[in-house]
Amino acid sequence: MAMQLDEAKALVKRVEALFMPWNVDALADGFTEDCIVRFGNVPEFRGREAVRAFFKMRSARQKNYRLTKQLRSLAGDTITNICDGAWADAQSGAPMKGFGVGVWLLRHGKIAVWEAAFNLGRAVQTASITDALR
Repeated sequence: MAMQLDEAKALVKRVEALFMPWNVDALADGFTEDCIVRFGNVPEFRGREAVRAFFKMRSARQKNYRLTKQLRSLAGDTITNICDGAWADAQSGAPMKGFGVGVWLLRHGKIAVWEAAFNLGRAVQTASITDALR
């Protein structure tokens, strides 16, 4: 039986909550054992343990991470969502921000494929279209 809209909204909000504070194990447990991840310019990786390592690395770099996720669409077992994030870079202390779009292909209620684009930069930096296309 396909996921219903209210279930999809709840899943997106549940995932959002797992980032604040970082709950790496619960995030990883939301993926299938054989999942595939394509995240921005990070080389494709596979498997729940690789997802766990990815989130562990991110949590070490993104201090005081604040995230807002919104469901954009549900079609069968595919969810699309957008996210806005803000954090302090752990190495430099610089305030950072990001915006992303993600697609989750679900299998038995877990993410089997996660494809995402995520743009980030310093929070105090104002970017123009010209800057983005350099």
